[in-house]
Amino acid sequence: MASGAAAARSTGVLFALNSSNTYNARWTREQPLSIQLIHKAHSSFSSPLYLTHCYPDEKPGSHQSTSEQSSDQDSTSIAYPNSQKPFKASGKELPLSPSSFSRGLVFDLGLNQSWDGHDVGSPVVKRYVSDEKERWFMWYHGDDAIGLALSNNGIHWERGTGAVESAADAGEVMRRSTDWWAFDTHSVRPSDVLIMSSSKLRASNAVYWLYYTGFGPEKSLPGLAMSQDGRHWARIEGEHHSGALLDVGAAGQWDSAFIASPKVVYHGRNDFRMYYHSLDEQSGEYAIGVARSRDGMKWVKLGKVLAGSGVAGSFDEAGVLHGHVVRDKEGGGYLMAYEGVAIDGRRSIGMVASGDGLNGWRRCSGKMVLMPDMDGWDCEGVGEPYLVPMDEQEGSRLYYRGVGSSERAGIGLAVCQTKRMSKFDRWSGFQL
Repeated sequence: MASGAAAARSTGVLFALNSSNTYNARWTREQPLSIQLIHKAHSSFSSPLYLTHCYPDEKPGSHQSTSEQSSDQDSTSIAYPNSQKPFKASGKELPLSPSSFSRGLVFDLGLNQSWDGHDVGSPVVKRYVSDEKERWFMWYHGDDAIGLALSNNGIHWERGTGAVESAADAGEVMRRSTDWWAFDTHSVRPSDVLIMSSSKLRASNAVYWLYYTGFGPEKSLPGLAMSQDGRHWARIEGEHHSGALLDVGAAGQWDSAFIASPKVVYHGRNDFRMYYHSLDEQSGEYAIGVARSRDGMKWVKLGKVLAGSGVAGSFDEAGVLHGHVVRDKEGGGYLMAYEGVAIDGRRSIGMVASGDGLNGWRRCSGKMVLMPDMDGWDCEGVGEPYLVPMDEQEGSRLYYRGVGSSERAGIGLAVCQTKRMSKFDRWSGFQL
């Protein structure tokens, strides 16, 4: 077994590679954060990757000095080499105007024999816009692994039937761990991706931080992996002996059963917030909690912040889960889209707001912002929301996992044209 969790000795980091592409961190307090990764996954070459106090940036690959960055705020440089060709969706391409049954469906199951032929979900969607082109990345889960799909418009997606082979491919990008002691030996699912950049990094060296849920034989826990291209990932071993970032709570605490869906917001320098859910075994309801970190790796739990409404007959009476938090550009503060569970188990999506993102979460209304379509492909339930705020004239997008008859799953898209994100309508085709 590897040497266990990262011993709390410093904020400088050294990594040792083992056979499963996991890195063991040892900390020292005297030096600033500095990471070197030797990247070998899925390739025949090794290239060192350096980080020096990186911070999230919606423009990955930003590498100018502070003064240079301030003069280049409207351009986007992304670590996406050798990809000048337009995307062509593989498999069945969705029509420009979907039928009433498939309304909102933008990503179906893969081919029957592929790694995502039986299940898809957990969409994590990022949009990058430059003067020349628009790029969309979507990380999602398949049967028991994580994959990447690519798009020019966030509607029609290119996917791969196998593991990625180059820095321009789509397909399977991360599998469950083969280390017997690890927390993620059964399956992995993406939760969130932060794009980290720094004035010390070159344009081609933007660093992706993937927060994910790892499933083991008894429970799920949160993990972290890093990548230089969004495709080839190196696990970062957390403080827990299994390599996870956090452990479940002690007996009797609200999160003692498991920890899942760690979605991370960069609030400011030295302030990361992780929103996750668990099942409160005392109340029998799902709930969402928050943890805080100075570096995105070592976390301190702050407790439960959102529970079921408790209102009889409401769409979230039995609990809340899969919370995704974004800044509220219109009203200030933060908005959280979440999956609500009704007393009969049906899943819908709701919205809450908070001034500081930590306390005082209040429901925007007593109604859901997206419900199952009784006549559609997602008639049994909608959940696992991921918000993508767009330009002011474009409104906002909500990607989600839908489940239909025979438990067939797909990834859907709903749009909201109002600034307050009070109601989303399923995407119904481009307006010509």
